[in-house]
Amino acid sequence: MFASDSSPDGDAALQPPEDNSHYLRAVTDMADHCHVTTQEALYTDRGIKLVDKDVRVDSALYDRLVRYKLRGHIDDHLAVQDMVSVSSLVQEAAAQCEQDTLAYLLVHTLDAMAVERLLAPVRSLVLPHALAFKLTVMREQHRDLYIHSVRMMLVSVYLGLKSGMSERECVHLVAAALLHDIGTLHLDPIWHDSGTRVTGAGRKELMAHPITAALIVQAQNLYPRSVPQAILEHHECMDGSGYPRGLQGEQISPMGQILLVAEVASAFFEKYANEAAAQRLSLTLRMSHRKFPAALVACLLPALNIRAVQASLQVTSAQVHALVELLSQTFADWQARCGTLAPALLAAGSGQACAFVTQRLATLQKTLFEAGSHPQQQAEALAYLEGDEQGLAELALLGREALWQLQSIIDATHSRWPQLHEGRGPGDQAVAQWGGAFTQRMAQAELTQAA
Repeated sequence: MFASDSSPDGDAALQPPEDNSHYLRAVTDMADHCHVTTQEALYTDRGIKLVDKDVRVDSALYDRLVRYKLRGHIDDHLAVQDMVSVSSLVQEAAAQCEQDTLAYLLVHTLDAMAVERLLAPVRSLVLPHALAFKLTVMREQHRDLYIHSVRMMLVSVYLGLKSGMSERECVHLVAAALLHDIGTLHLDPIWHDSGTRVTGAGRKELMAHPITAALIVQAQNLYPRSVPQAILEHHECMDGSGYPRGLQGEQISPMGQILLVAEVASAFFEKYANEAAAQRLSLTLRMSHRKFPAALVACLLPALNIRAVQASLQVTSAQVHALVELLSQTFADWQARCGTLAPALLAAGSGQACAFVTQRLATLQKTLFEAGSHPQQQAEALAYLEGDEQGLAELALLGREALWQLQSIIDATHSRWPQLHEGRGPGDQAVAQWGGAFTQRMAQAELTQAA
């Protein structure tokens, strides 16, 4: 699956990850409220028996398991009652089609047989025991992640059908979308907390989860190469700003492009369930047109224009003024800091964090101008929008998206240069101080609530 010029970590990466302490903890904790038993005896890699066959598992077993390297993977040795199956996935997906806002939007832009068209590829999925077990761990221990995976599956099938894929081709898409996040089961549980902001060196662990998931799926030797390849690419972007490999354009496979759009769409409806998620997503896709494949965006945008399911966003003129001021200050702050740095540090290809920030901010400002949402343009528009609630809401959404883009630049910088906080040179110091000032202004302005 990983070609010689694209392997994430060389030949060593071709092996699936071992069952680490985080995954073993999730499995044994699940066993406290689910009936989990050993299908066969558990042995260490040296042949020492740890647990007999047909033994009930519970969390007390964790301390014994975590001390040894096991022979094989624990998923192959355990059974759990009410394990995730194709039929249970179809049931969950059907429920989302009726109750989930995003799925509802998609269904109502297809024909009268929309639900069955979305579910038909799911019914044809082949799901081996090991992957069904992992999905069960996800469902029981990280319910939101399981719901996200099913939502991703439905959005991906929708995009596949709209872009001309056959039902048979969409079966492979179902597998990739459903399994794209199983690598997160091997992460520290703190990364599953939506209130945790992953920064600095910690982002390296998070950014490895597509590789982990791709290797787990590849090891099954069941699906075509396109499935683990798409899983590996679900956080890439068309402009090269994604991860784990920073691929651009057609370097991302067709299925990978579908997954990256489905990931963004799902994330917006999970984050903004009651805050005009459809409108926010529509704005993001249009503003960040370099990040996303245009043909797939064109497939999705019509579904986001059903206003009957969009919530209204109430903002005041003062709140929008605060947004515009924060954006203006952040751009001006970086410009001022650049004036104190040697030009060589800011040159493209210098490998410096400050050069990366300069390039990304220039691209962002150009995008904002093209979308009519640069703070200079917003400041001019505000003078004409007093009392226009719809116009103010539109400006607030544009401004909030720009703030999200700024935060993504800061996060990407800390991922690539985790030593920034150490301030080893003037360029690193400038980036760290600029990012810190932005975070402080955000907290002081309380713009999360304002927009």
